[in-house]
Amino acid sequence: MPKGQRMRTVIFDLDGTLADTAGDLITAANSALVRLGHPPQLMMGADDATAFAGGRAMLRLAATRMGHADPEALADAGYQPLLDAYAAAIDTFTTLYPGALAAVDRLRAAGHATGICTNKPEGLAVALLHRLGLISRFPALIGADTLPTRKPDPAPLLETISRLKGDRTRAVLVGDTITDRETAAAAGIPCILVTFGPTGGAVAGLSPEGLLHHYDDLDRVLDTVLA
Repeated sequence: MPKGQRMRTVIFDLDGTLADTAGDLITAANSALVRLGHPPQLMMGADDATAFAGGRAMLRLAATRMGHADPEALADAGYQPLLDAYAAAIDTFTTLYPGALAAVDRLRAAGHATGICTNKPEGLAVALLHRLGLISRFPALIGADTLPTRKPDPAPLLETISRLKGDRTRAVLVGDTITDRETAAAAGIPCILVTFGPTGGAVAGLSPEGLLHHYDDLDRVLDTVLA
């Protein structure tokens, strides 16, 4: 790191931010529905935004489409089968977004700290990072079940920063949804939202401090947000 430049702490969401995991999540949700005696209800591409909202969100959507009398009950019944199916095939369709790996490597080469704060269960997040060859690039990872609370509560984000020995005044959260926007706001740190997810440029309506259209631009956006 050049003399006089302070370390930045860049925390990334995982699903929909670093990696497009929608295909494997949707496949797992459909598998859970079949195990419960229902036909598949979710489609890759059309339901990617719901996939990034989590397993229960996918199951609730499926229940609504089937006219199920109790969507929450179906979500409860299907959640563990979904997790089991996902763990068994966690990276069949998953890919990193273009430029993501190079962007993380640039940050680390410049002496900045990188971590993960996700609402994916910790064990699954660690397993996916191993499969993608990324685990060594993120010395701190907080998942949905690491702490008693999860995003949008600020505690997981603040704990990720703390584990990296980061300075909150030089930290930023890179995410893709309103959950990430609200988490960063609650923690009092800026947020950068990606526009290459299923909701596209609509995330601008959440008024993040920065928008990221491609990972090639991450350094420039960080310079603006953490000027």
